[in-house]
Amino acid sequence: MLNKIRDYLDFAGLQYRNPDKAGEEREKMMAFRHKGQEARKAFTELAKAFQASHLEWQLQQTSQWMNQAQRLRPHFWVYLQRDGQVTEPMLALRLYGNPSDFGISIEVSFIERKKDEQTLEKQTKVLEVPVIEGIYYLVYSDGQSQRWEANEENRQVLVEKIGSQEIRKVLVKADVSFIENQSLEVILEKLDEAYERLLPYYQATRG
Repeated sequence: MLNKIRDYLDFAGLQYRNPDKAGEEREKMMAFRHKGQEARKAFTELAKAFQASHLEWQLQQTSQWMNQAQRLRPHFWVYLQRDGQVTEPMLALRLYGNPSDFGISIEVSFIERKKDEQTLEKQTKVLEVPVIEGIYYLVYSDGQSQRWEANEENRQVLVEKIGSQEIRKVLVKADVSFIENQSLEVILEKLDEAYERLLPYYQATRG
């Protein structure tokens, strides 16, 4: 499972074309498609294994193996919805890294294309929760994201920046890195630990 995910990370950003229209590159494009489909399937299986321990969460559809411009996109993600509407903050599992250093992050975030006029306000409530060890903030402004260490000082600064509209949104995340020859059971155990850390932040968005 992990090997299929790792192998596809090498292809990030490469251009895909329909094999029937790729001429001499037909075999290459078919290989891209196969690796993408296999990696997406493996990521989805991992997400389903996590969700099996959290049946109150509904697994949404995994992101596609290429984007709309037909560039290969191996950093898959999938949202999990527990209650409320798809316009509201949810949990997401998101692949990160490169073949030599990769893993999955769990985050409290929302689907941009589904948001409504209340979504950002609800997401901001993650900053009302005192800092829990093992998480970090991902801060968005002007279309750029920046990782912030989670501590009380930064939390207060971010509250002020959100209030003055210097920043647009703040996600709360925890990373689970994959180590060579790690069993699925160990990965799921670490994901569960990260989930427990993030749950209070998700609950804050429900208030």
